Amino acid sequence: MKSVYNFVVKPIGKRYNNTTKIEGKDLILNTEIYSHKFVNRFAEVLSVPMVNNTNINIGDTVIVHHNVFRKWHNQYGIEKNSRSYFDENTYIINDDQIFLYKNNNEWRPLKGYCFVQPVKNTNFIDVDKEKPLIGIVKHTDGTVKKNDLVGFRPESKYEFIIEGKRLYRLLSNFITIKYEYQGNEEEYNPSWAQGG
Repeated sequence: MKSVYNFVVKPIGKRYNNTTKIEGKDLILNTEIYSHKFVNRFAEVLSVPMVNNTNINIGDTVIVHHNVFRKWHNQYGIEKNSRSYFDENTYIINDDQIFLYKNNNEWRPLKGYCFVQPVKNTNFIDVDKEKPLIGIVKHTDGTVKKNDLVGFRPESKYEFIIEGKRLYRLLSNFITIKYEYQGNEEEYNPSWAQGG
């Protein structure tokens, strides 16, 4: 199947990631379909648009919007699939529903975006475990350098769990400052993000 303007993808695994293994047994974390936090976001590209120039290739792994695989209930309580749904293993999506893609074993964001990992808060009086609005660039579109320590605008971050690390997706132009390393910066990754 090919589309003129859209990508065709399939989920890697199930539509929802609502279980985890503890001592060899499955623990169900959530039984509700409307919570976006438990929707699978990993997909494999089955076909690329025929007229769109893209660096994403067939077979690449992509991180998609949480509504792509998500189910929902309409006003009558009837369960529905997203508008991207074609069948259980085929979804048709726009390029703006792809946030990150893995090409040659390296994660790459789409143009205009970067992903940063928060840093640990060293202020022992503060109850927040991470420094607000500061992070280390992990995946970049080239606007900033990888591993730069940067500051970003309030209300600009969007949380993702990528390979056991909590990262924030930002518009690259929402990065407001590049800091020099002081030597005491440490990546902050909460234990719940590392679950498996």
